[in-house]
Amino acid sequence: MFSTAFLDIPHLTSAGGTVVLPGSKSISNRVLLLSALSHGSTTLHDLLDSDDTRVMLDALRALGCGVHQEGTSTRIDGLAGAPRNAAARLFMGNAGTAIRPLTAALAVMGGDFELSGVPRMHERPIGDLVDALRQLGCQIEYLGQTGYPPLRIGKPTLSLQQPIRVRGDVSSQFLTALLMALPLAASSQDIRIEVVGELISRPYIEITLKLLARFGIEVVRDDWQYFTIAAGSQFKSPGTLHVEADASSASYFVALGALAQPNAPRNCLRIEGVGADSIQGDIRFVEAARMMGAIVLSGPNWLEISRGEWPLKAIELDCNHIPDAAMTLAIMALYAQGTTTLRNIASWRVKETDRLAAMACELRKLGASVQEGPDFIRITAPATSADWRTASIHTYDDHRMAMCFALAAFNPAELPVRIEDPKCVAKTFPDYFEALFSVVHSPSASIPVVCIDGPSASGKGTLAAALASRLGYHLLDSGSLYRISALAAVQAGLALDAAHEQAIADLVKGLAIQFAVDRVLLNGLDISEAIRSEEAGMNASLVSALPQVRLALVALQHGFRQLPGLVADGRDMGTVIFPASTLKVFLTASAEQRAQRRHKQLISKGISATLASLCADLQARDARDSSRSVAPLKAAQDARLLDNSNLTIEESVELVLNWWQGTQAFEAV
Repeated sequence: MFSTAFLDIPHLTSAGGTVVLPGSKSISNRVLLLSALSHGSTTLHDLLDSDDTRVMLDALRALGCGVHQEGTSTRIDGLAGAPRNAAARLFMGNAGTAIRPLTAALAVMGGDFELSGVPRMHERPIGDLVDALRQLGCQIEYLGQTGYPPLRIGKPTLSLQQPIRVRGDVSSQFLTALLMALPLAASSQDIRIEVVGELISRPYIEITLKLLARFGIEVVRDDWQYFTIAAGSQFKSPGTLHVEADASSASYFVALGALAQPNAPRNCLRIEGVGADSIQGDIRFVEAARMMGAIVLSGPNWLEISRGEWPLKAIELDCNHIPDAAMTLAIMALYAQGTTTLRNIASWRVKETDRLAAMACELRKLGASVQEGPDFIRITAPATSADWRTASIHTYDDHRMAMCFALAAFNPAELPVRIEDPKCVAKTFPDYFEALFSVVHSPSASIPVVCIDGPSASGKGTLAAALASRLGYHLLDSGSLYRISALAAVQAGLALDAAHEQAIADLVKGLAIQFAVDRVLLNGLDISEAIRSEEAGMNASLVSALPQVRLALVALQHGFRQLPGLVADGRDMGTVIFPASTLKVFLTASAEQRAQRRHKQLISKGISATLASLCADLQARDARDSSRSVAPLKAAQDARLLDNSNLTIEESVELVLNWWQGTQAFEAV
């Protein structure tokens, strides 16, 4: 997951490959609570691992529920309709799918509970659910603003003779909460729920009803206005349940396949984990994508998408059945000919943010013409590529804003897009951007590179690693490559001599190397200590004398230029390997200053050394590196010189980040 302040996505052109989606949030939190309310234990497979499900799991533990996690499986030991801990303070984050059904279940069971969340949660309405529960005799008190969390829940005096009335035009989660909680009170008589007004987001109620049936609760539905829970209903564990992948998350990749050029050798984008037989309403996003021009094939657990009509076709659509996925249609409208109107989406205003206002604001940043109504949005794409604008997208701590606006990087003006606070995707899809980058393509020249060059012991490795972490970019420590190549050759049984030069070069071309902040991985194994030994240094010298190996390493270094960007450190990154890089920095700390740093490092490790000898060694090394016939140590003509002799690492990082910001079209975040 990207935990940076922002993520810059270069211009994207094509897509192809396979994406395996995480489990559905809507299903995951429902089955967690249903498992907890049941008799017996339930093993859940492929449960979504995200902020919202962790909130629910923490709450269930606090109530005394047994939770056992192993790999992709989670076993929930049911409470049989009564919490073991009758008093608890539960923090619900910003998880509407957790706080609403838990409020209903705890209010029916009774106890001494407080439920609170992040500030935005305290702005999301829950009054209609509380009103419905109070009709039953549930004791619920507002601890802040009336109609909103936080809440205190006490012991109820239940009265079930009359139908429980609940509004259906604000959020379907209120009805879902009642449907999941009221079987606890239906031991001796039927319980009838009446929906007041139009029921929005009906497909989410379908999910609830189908899952209730899996746990032994049959609900009789009379149109979409009355729901009856039979007397004697009791939650029973189904034993095992598999969570299907998230159909809302699939919408981003369906849209991606529709608007991206196909990426050879595959001419489509494949999504695995959800298909035509999904119980989730958002699978009907596929119908809307087809209306706009996408070609979509589907099977029982997969979708394959490719670009069809181009530009896409504008549509007018009632989106009551796909409220979450409809956000992705708003982004597809940026690539459509004509004006797209999405109606019946008033529920956007009470989600993680006011999505209608947020969507309108951010689309306008990109150059779109937008009309925002009380329950609709009307979008006209920028008229020409020249009308597109570079934008830094504010995400409002809303995972869906971050995920759908990433697709704006396919714009015809070939502009990058900045996504602020990318870690907000942790709510439902922590690895979204990694999944996106695994199937999209950008021209190499569009992928930014920051080069950090300098003499030995100048701190370039530390600076580069810190920069890569702050920007969310890949890291290349070029100085380690000869050591890694030599280690790989020795492990393969190859002698480090001219007779095996071509074999070593061929081996190098296929090495899977990853540089993290504090370790180096080769083919998935940590080799950090192995390449720091004296023997590794001697072997690196032998390998560096082989011309074919040097050529192979140049190609290998070019391969590190991957989305979303690269920070490369070495001695010739800006002059030889990436001469056209976006920003080049050359460190100029004196040999005396570098000797003092190295002396402190050695002393801290219990290794004796003198400043004079270290300084002499560094000066000799500088002379050798500067006089090499191939790729000598020198600053590129357009490099920014950085004397970090008296700067801390943090100060150096901030200075280079400011230089980097100056090369970008975005305002500082």
